[in-house]
Amino acid sequence: MIELKSAEEIGRMAVTGQFVGELLAELSGVAAVGVNLMDLEHHARRRIAERGAESCYWDYAPSFGRGPFRNVLCLSVNDAVLHGLPHDYVLRDGDLLSIDMAVSIDGWVADSALSVVVGTPDPADLKLIEATEVALEAAIAAAQPDGRLGDISAAIGEVARSYGYGVNAEFGGHGIGRTMHEAPHVSNDGRPRRGLRLDPGLTLAIEPWFCRSTDKIKFDGDGWTIRSADGSRTAHSEHTVAITAAGPQVLTCRPTPGDAPADATRKPAAAA
Repeated sequence: MIELKSAEEIGRMAVTGQFVGELLAELSGVAAVGVNLMDLEHHARRRIAERGAESCYWDYAPSFGRGPFRNVLCLSVNDAVLHGLPHDYVLRDGDLLSIDMAVSIDGWVADSALSVVVGTPDPADLKLIEATEVALEAAIAAAQPDGRLGDISAAIGEVARSYGYGVNAEFGGHGIGRTMHEAPHVSNDGRPRRGLRLDPGLTLAIEPWFCRSTDKIKFDGDGWTIRSADGSRTAHSEHTVAITAAGPQVLTCRPTPGDAPADATRKPAAAA
């Protein structure tokens, strides 16, 4: 069932979204050559606890996972694109890192992701990240009241193809609100003017992700981490968006450099 949110409820989701956006920006600044993935994980755990928020990932147990997820971040490196299980890995020069998180504050959820290169970037990696960001912007622009869900999906697919990337439709965006995953599924490819009508009050997590040279994926033995089937690099961008009568409203906006919270420069806590 799809639940349309009131303006007040969207406002409460925006409170959560602001925290998610700030913490993602903070984590992207902490990520650097020599930083362990578990340092990022424990940094996020501390910040979530300080805010009185709850991770939507902790104890998440979908059909494809191997046991409940016992982390607050998905950290996916290089050819890993989704659901990367945080582990003892020290970031190296040129690594492409995707950070994905969802939390709940006072019963309302927001979900967002970004990709960054640590150290010296490969131009091909920057192009891949750019493609996901441009696709996300196009999808948000297409999320207009009285439009159709296919408009969002088609916008993502069109950008992917314009950059020369294929699209995998096995995993995509989703409805969001009181829980992390609600109806409808938001495919990363589709046909415009088809599908569910975009009524004001609909809230969606829109998340384009691309692999550099394939549209096929494979799972690690951990049952969680999803990689490109051919080992090529990957990238992922995501925002939580509300459809309003005035147009799409991004609920997980990130502060621009220099506008991050005062504690954003704190060192990550050491992994336990």
